[in-house]
Amino acid sequence: MALTRCLYRTFNSKLKSKTFHFFIWEQQRNVYNGSRIVFREFGDPSKVLRMENFTLADDLQEDQVLVKMLAAPIHPADINTVQGVYGTKPDLPAVPGFEGVGKILKVGLKVNDQRLNVGDTVISTQIIRPPGTWTTHQIFDAVDIEQVPSSIGWLDAANCFVNPVSAYRMLVDYVALESGDVVIQNAANSAVGRSVIQIARTLGLKTINIVRTRPQINDLKNELTELGADVVLTDEELRYFD
Repeated sequence: MALTRCLYRTFNSKLKSKTFHFFIWEQQRNVYNGSRIVFREFGDPSKVLRMENFTLADDLQEDQVLVKMLAAPIHPADINTVQGVYGTKPDLPAVPGFEGVGKILKVGLKVNDQRLNVGDTVISTQIIRPPGTWTTHQIFDAVDIEQVPSSIGWLDAANCFVNPVSAYRMLVDYVALESGDVVIQNAANSAVGRSVIQIARTLGLKTINIVRTRPQINDLKNELTELGADVVLTDEELRYFD
């Protein structure tokens, strides 16, 4: 434990004529200046979101972790939450952001050092009542973050929980798929769709992927093919597919 100072005091008791020695230890306390996106009412994000500066002291509870955020994505669910139309609503004021990646600055006294340590790269995994990741600093309950290898880039780590996990569960939770089976999906160029393509390839599955017609459609087809897609069709091509 880091210490700011040790005070040594001597007290002479007149009652017992004895000398008592008191050692008072104070844990180091840091204060961080940060900024965050906040909304105090639900509505159009362009109207209700505000940037604000804040000061955060690292007075942690025993099972908490202080994290300096490095990157956080913007998901449709984040926008829906700000609008007030998502399945769950946070208490206001609130900081948006379901997931993100950061580095641990400090851990509480009872946080398992076999799992989390200062300097670790971690991701947020609490998606029911997230504390918000659109901020420079955040305090998490230790159970709501997971360590990720430092070899994973910030952008990949910031996006690795919500969509890839959804894709994986779709592939393994509902039907017992075997290597060589074929999966067909629409919205294949979405974040979940791209995850489905890559995870399916790892599992030995084939994918047929439907996307909307758009300019530079061949560029998109090539991009998805490079990720591992076996077939990419537009919705118009699917209507006339023989």
